[in-house]
Amino acid sequence: MTDPDGPSPGTPPPLLVACALGIERFALRGGPAGTVLRTGMGPQAAERAIGAALGAGAPTAASPVVASGFCAGLAPGMRPGDVVVADATREHQPDRPEAVCRDNAPLVAALKERGLTVHSGLLLGSDHVVRGAERTALHAAGAVAVDMESAATLGSALRAGPRPVAAVRVVVDAPEHELVRIGTIRGGISAFRVLRAVLPVFFEWHRSLLLPRR
Repeated sequence: MTDPDGPSPGTPPPLLVACALGIERFALRGGPAGTVLRTGMGPQAAERAIGAALGAGAPTAASPVVASGFCAGLAPGMRPGDVVVADATREHQPDRPEAVCRDNAPLVAALKERGLTVHSGLLLGSDHVVRGAERTALHAAGAVAVDMESAATLGSALRAGPRPVAAVRVVVDAPEHELVRIGTIRGGISAFRVLRAVLPVFFEWHRSLLLPRR
């Protein structure tokens, strides 16, 4: 028997967008019901929430997954409101493989078409807030940005089954614009507005996955 709550036969699986915080969920509102999953803060919370959402029998069991929300930029010159599209994510546990984002070219193109500044590269996972010398060291090791949930989200999604995955984060904290400064309040508002604007791009990406590959 077909699950009355799941997609009908032949219907592509719905998109699942994962974020951690209430303010991120608020920025990403407006899509179809069930599109945005708030996982809670930290890699363990993200892993648990994604594992449950993609469990056997769930309507989203085979869904493409986008990890989104805010991040800390690591490269000098990054500004609040810049967008990071991961080429790959790496979890904070050294024994976990990288999650490679193989289908992110349409995301990068669509974001640039909207006039946004886009950075691509390795997005690292962490279990704590990264600042100061640690930020510099992570950039020197090849990462462009860091957050606490994206790598755990994509790793958990791929362990649940093969699927397209992507991580798109908006910089809210950068080397010259750390959140501890009063002046970065305006930067936080800029980042929120950009995050609000990127949701339609995720749906464009989802549709592009359904096109025949040449």
